Amino acid sequence: MFADWLTSTGLGAVKPVVSALLLPPTPFIIVALAGVAIARARPRTGRALIVISCVSIWLTACMGFALWLETAGLDEPTPLDATARAGLKAREAAGEPLAIVVLGGGVDQVAPEYGAVNLGKDAYERLRYAVWLNHQTSIPILASGGRGWGAPGASNPPEATRTSEIAQSELGTPLRWTESNSRDTHENAVNSVAMLQAAGIREIVLVTHGFHMPRALHEFRAAAAAASASAPMRIIPATMGQAGGAGLPLLHWMPSDAGLQRTRNVWHEILGGLVARRRAPTNDEAPSTGR
Repeated sequence: MFADWLTSTGLGAVKPVVSALLLPPTPFIIVALAGVAIARARPRTGRALIVISCVSIWLTACMGFALWLETAGLDEPTPLDATARAGLKAREAAGEPLAIVVLGGGVDQVAPEYGAVNLGKDAYERLRYAVWLNHQTSIPILASGGRGWGAPGASNPPEATRTSEIAQSELGTPLRWTESNSRDTHENAVNSVAMLQAAGIREIVLVTHGFHMPRALHEFRAAAAAASASAPMRIIPATMGQAGGAGLPLLHWMPSDAGLQRTRNVWHEILGGLVARRRAPTNDEAPSTGR
């Protein structure tokens, strides 16, 4: 396994560095610098590289481009509707073994106003939706998330531990399980499936952002199939945080922090999806929201 190889060679910290080099705007800045370097010897080529890089930096910082890339590059399941939620609630009431799994989305290592590590924006949004879904269906929650590859502060609690604390103290909802050893989505899936299978759970309602869901769904279904080929655990996507097209269209093509971050998220998931499918190709079942 790639994760095991990274750990054994001590190169775990390299993974986020490689990711940073592959995500915009870094590749385009490198190309622009290359254009500057060769501009004197090859002026036409140098100018072309600089122009292409500047246009690419502009586009990838626009929400319009991010939304287009998300639609074109990711097959995101639709969110659970009221009918699907009602069906899940009825099945939970009937005693069927279900669990909500909320995936970590990163932490703010420095949060002096709280005196502790705090959940990042994506992580808190996922937790809030998982808690809301728990209130709608009464299905218990597992939080999955440890310390990411190369994460500083080994003395800080794993993300799932902090997630559980915030769910209890701020949202008034205790979590049933915490999985705090995973460093990425692949390990989220393997560890969570193993923990819930041991607890007798047969179906997972998976909570994460729309851009993250295709890869997360693939990883969880692959982990479920590997854990029990004859009767794999069923995975239901509970998509949240999908981007809409509201607002002035012109502003969608103006660079913004939100646009760049959305592009980076989608770009990361497209690349991550390629790696996931190369590692564990599966015949993904069609997205579903309930029986």
